[in-house]
Amino acid sequence: MFTEEKKNSQIFQDSNHLSPTSELEVSELIKEAYKKQFPIDIHGSNSKKFIGYNVQAAKSLDFSSLSGVIEYLPEELYIKVKPGTPIKDIENILEKNNQELSFEPTDFGYLNDGKSNKGTAGGCVSCNFAGSRRFKVGSVRDFILGFRGVNGKGDIIKSGGTVVKNVTGYDLSKLVSGSFGTLVALTEVTLKISAKKPSQNTIIIYEKDPKTISDLFNMVLSSSNEISGAVFVPDEPKSKKFTPNKIKAFKLNDLDQEGAFFAFRIEGDQKRKMYFNKINF
Repeated sequence: MFTEEKKNSQIFQDSNHLSPTSELEVSELIKEAYKKQFPIDIHGSNSKKFIGYNVQAAKSLDFSSLSGVIEYLPEELYIKVKPGTPIKDIENILEKNNQELSFEPTDFGYLNDGKSNKGTAGGCVSCNFAGSRRFKVGSVRDFILGFRGVNGKGDIIKSGGTVVKNVTGYDLSKLVSGSFGTLVALTEVTLKISAKKPSQNTIIIYEKDPKTISDLFNMVLSSSNEISGAVFVPDEPKSKKFTPNKIKAFKLNDLDQEGAFFAFRIEGDQKRKMYFNKINF
């Protein structure tokens, strides 16, 4: 980075931390950075910053001010939000109409500091990190209906809309999801939402034998029941090379004993849940 260029550039006359409040501001900031060939780091709540290597950039664009719901139509099963909107806020809004984000946003906060932090809508789409239900319903990119954003030259672009079948040709929304902000700085995201299931229950089986666990996975996931998540959590090895974090990282309520366990979640009606409760493993 050249000091003289840094002084003369309007974008760099203030602090290294820039907080645009509109799509137009994002466009102007990126245009200036492109003109001066300065790299920019884009982030929202920094919920995933501890994962991997940090980006080496001259400036940081903080999208936390670009927050809020633009449009929400429960009957049309979609919600349009700004990129800095916290996932928690979106889920609270959907909960009032018994709806949800089916891809189940991953909560990396427990891995980082033992506290919940699901990040923002923009970060969720950019990283394409989905939760336990991914193997059943798909990832984040499967629920993106459209977006608006700013490319690396500062041009404002858009793709998709508010319905599922609205794209002829290549769906740019799929490409943007998982690009980690390298292709476009999102300024608006439209997500498909779903109705919640009538019942949800997690069943815990305490077991550590690998063969038994493998058989349980095969039996549960190949059954006709609506399984929406399964995991095996082994005992943590006794080692001084790392700090145990099993209790903080895996938040399953009402565990009455310690040790390795296999857990699976079943959704649907009450009859199906009761059927699983009676199975003899």
